[in-house]
Amino acid sequence: MNIFKKVAYAASAIASAVPMIVSAQFSTPGGTGLPQGSLIGIITNLMNWLLIVVGILGVIGFVIAGIIYLTAAGDDGQIERGKTTMLYSILGVIVALIGIVVIKAVQGMLGGTSKSF
Repeated sequence: MNIFKKVAYAASAIASAVPMIVSAQFSTPGGTGLPQGSLIGIITNLMNWLLIVVGILGVIGFVIAGIIYLTAAGDDGQIERGKTTMLYSILGVIVALIGIVVIKAVQGMLGGTSKSF
């Protein structure tokens, strides 16, 4: 009985794998749905997306800091909170801009398209 179970499991595994094998054999190039870019391109796109998010959050933080500063109404704690929030949001935008420059520089060095770095 134990051998019968092993044969049945093996036969069911082979039967379930046959459609994948046939489908892979006759698939058209690029029809897999996987990204066609290189690993460097995928990482670059991911980093660009993350830097865009950081830049947007920095601008939103700057607006919130301005609102905090304007609505302080003479409260020294709120004024300092607004100033520090503004400083950190400006630093966030600067970090995002430096990140974009670094990504472009590395992409130029790895891609061989830039002779300036």
